[in-house]
Amino acid sequence: MALFDKSTDAFGAIKVKEFSFFLSFRFFVTIATLMQSVIVGWQMYELTHNPLDLGLIGLAEAIPAIGIALFSGHIADKYDRKTIILISLLVFIAGVFMLLAFSIGQFGLINKLGVWPIFMVVGLGGFSRGFLYPSAMGLMAQIVPRSLYANSATWNSVVWHVGAVTGPAIGGLIYGFFSVEIAYCGVLFFALIALLMMIPIQKKMIIVSEKVETLKERLLTGLRFVFKNQVMLGAMSLDMFAVLFGGAVAMLPVFANDILHVGPEGLGVLRASPAVGSICMSLFLAYNPPLRNAGKALLIGVTGFGVCMVSFALSKNFYLSLTLLMLSGMFDNISVVIRQTIMQLMTPDEVRGRVASVNSIFIGSSNEIGSFESGLAASLMGLVPSVIFGGAMTLLVVSVTAVIAPVLRKLNLSNLK
Repeated sequence: MALFDKSTDAFGAIKVKEFSFFLSFRFFVTIATLMQSVIVGWQMYELTHNPLDLGLIGLAEAIPAIGIALFSGHIADKYDRKTIILISLLVFIAGVFMLLAFSIGQFGLINKLGVWPIFMVVGLGGFSRGFLYPSAMGLMAQIVPRSLYANSATWNSVVWHVGAVTGPAIGGLIYGFFSVEIAYCGVLFFALIALLMMIPIQKKMIIVSEKVETLKERLLTGLRFVFKNQVMLGAMSLDMFAVLFGGAVAMLPVFANDILHVGPEGLGVLRASPAVGSICMSLFLAYNPPLRNAGKALLIGVTGFGVCMVSFALSKNFYLSLTLLMLSGMFDNISVVIRQTIMQLMTPDEVRGRVASVNSIFIGSSNEIGSFESGLAASLMGLVPSVIFGGAMTLLVVSVTAVIAPVLRKLNLSNLK
């Protein structure tokens, strides 16, 4: 039985004008945030040469993002989502200005004050992201009709990953060939374009539930909804634990410097390569959406991701490492598209922000806390053994999920369109 279905209109969502502006916003904000990520990572490693500090960067972003998530979901379901996105972007831009000011003149104030200003600004970015994500996901579902949810999730993934290719590559190249100050100016440039792309999108009416709820009840609604939905909880948990243990992105500065010897320019390419694979897979999924056998496709995707991570840890060849990272992005993208489609199809509009905020907790746990786990494991076990261990844990998580979650394994999303 085929894992993928044929699409009747692979470009259906893009034909919605406001969704095109939304995709442009996603593209430029992704470039800006991932440029900043690669710049901060290399800057930190130049300053301390400690892989644990790279993990702490992830933790500094995750704590405020996760801490504010339930409240930001409540805000996204109560107030205009476009306005929340614009304010969140302005907060991010203010943080980039601070990083630029701290770094002027061969790291300037950072050399005097230590690296704590970097952690402070990264935390501010996590705070802004905590508000931006649930509002953006809620707004996206209001822009396109229900019949195009799977298609919009695919193109949202395409654009995000194109930005994920472009951002790290630009950040690494500018840092390597010019300076950290110019690199941060580039981040500001792309963040401002993202801000402009949101302006043409009209404000959308917020659907408020008639049920009278206290603030505590509203904050917990998203959690209750997700934990009562076995399919949604299973998909989020599988993705969270797979990336939590299996991701090696936070350690790429160490691989680039100590094992592959390719400098900041090579780091930018390494950071971009998973996104290249994701773009290729996204284009395939636009024509062949993973709906009918979504559960099987999800498990296969996460399994492939874990195998790639173990193989990457053992590689000492730059081009082999690029290939393996690209393949990891292809497999990972399958789970991203399926998870987003599940969220859009199974979530009522009045709780979209709160459900998206719960998803952001899972994402933050897997990405940023995963970065901390990678840094801590590398410090305790050594770089290569820690990545092998993480990939093996990913494969174990998939095996357990396949056994204990038969509903997820047999998931068919074509019935929910």
